[in-house]
Amino acid sequence: MWRVVPLTSSNVLGMNSDHQAQPATSDPIVQLAGVNKHYGSLHVLNNINLNVSKGEVVVILGPSGSGKSTLCRAINRLETIDEGTIKIDGQTLPSEGKALAKLRADVGMVFQSFNLFAHKSILENVTLGPIRVKGMKKVAAKELAMQLLDRVGVANQASKLPAQLSGGQQQRVAIARALAMKPKVMLFDEPTSALDPEMINEVLDTMVGLAKEGMTMLVVTHEMGFARKAADRVIFMADGQIVEQATPDEFFTNPQSDRAKDFLGKLITNH
Repeated sequence: MWRVVPLTSSNVLGMNSDHQAQPATSDPIVQLAGVNKHYGSLHVLNNINLNVSKGEVVVILGPSGSGKSTLCRAINRLETIDEGTIKIDGQTLPSEGKALAKLRADVGMVFQSFNLFAHKSILENVTLGPIRVKGMKKVAAKELAMQLLDRVGVANQASKLPAQLSGGQQQRVAIARALAMKPKVMLFDEPTSALDPEMINEVLDTMVGLAKEGMTMLVVTHEMGFARKAADRVIFMADGQIVEQATPDEFFTNPQSDRAKDFLGKLITNH
């Protein structure tokens, strides 16, 4: 099913058959130090310190309102922070301007809603960024886009408009669009929450494939199966704080905090 297309020079680093937490290198691709964020009196990110290594897949879990999505969006500076520093591949995230746009191009983002341009074809949606931001020639951008659309299983939809595709297909196009920028890290903010149940697995399968190829990924999700299968490390957040972090096996079989035990207990009760 998968055509392995090289993503970065960090391909397949840090992954093993048991998929335990073994960061690929000592050099973090994402670094957060002392990050704080308030919405009025609400402290949504409370002194967050987090490093993500190249080739590592980190899944962020937690109850609603725990700060997961805000954290994910802060890494791409879709949310500003009040205090602290965020670095991508050693460079501090600029506050605005061309420097921010350049650094943001290294960080792929896949949202809950697919955010595709409704009036542009699937192919145009994927080629737009490489042409406009990276200065890629149209022929090369089209070749790359078709390669990526083929890889996520929707190459035969290239000429269609987004509304003509299912939600699962649109989200896979959104993943291809992010990959077309050749990012150093991919952020996923609840990528399956807007999908019908039967469409969720096709998107998760695409994400598992990326993980196996060594893409650095930070994933906010409620999909515990994905966390067990693809994560190197699970981070559990509550009340704007990182409460605990562990390998998937450790977290799901032996959570350390009462908050995590309560969270997992409710999941089991609801299923």
